[in-house]
Amino acid sequence: MKWLQHLRTINHHKRLVMQHCFKVGLYKQGLLHDLSKYSPTEFLVGAKYYQGNRSPNNAEREDKGYTSAWLHHKGRNKHHLEYWIDYSTDPEEGMVGMEMPVNYVVEMFCDRMAASKTYHPESYTDRSPLEYYQKGKGKYPMHKNTRALLEKLLNMLAEEGEEKTFAYIRRELLKNKR
Repeated sequence: MKWLQHLRTINHHKRLVMQHCFKVGLYKQGLLHDLSKYSPTEFLVGAKYYQGNRSPNNAEREDKGYTSAWLHHKGRNKHHLEYWIDYSTDPEEGMVGMEMPVNYVVEMFCDRMAASKTYHPESYTDRSPLEYYQKGKGKYPMHKNTRALLEKLLNMLAEEGEEKTFAYIRRELLKNKR
């Protein structure tokens, strides 16, 4: 029955992201968010490693040393910063984060909120996505503008709440992008 629990988790997470995206006007992204999780490549692995309190990708990575589901997922979903990693035009830099379009940064923000609500519903506060981000912040190769925007949104959520943050996104970030 792990497959059913995994399906429920995916559906719950997707529904939350969709609600958040709809609140800021990203209707198409809300509807299409994470559809690759239903593909056999991701779903079967997710069901096998399902635990309920964290991403199955972590368990697969611990078991195999990598995660086939994550490698598939990040290459198909533009709201993941890993999708935007490429070689720099400066050969000395190696691989770097490219600047993400604002609408995908907003979807990433919504995704982080929904993940915190999905995996830790009993302890979720508006600070939870920021605290989770801060734990791994130094490990993310991210473009400075993308990082600044994501951090601004996470801090705004932590300090001012969802309603004000969503209003800011609608009025200031996405007013001419929809």
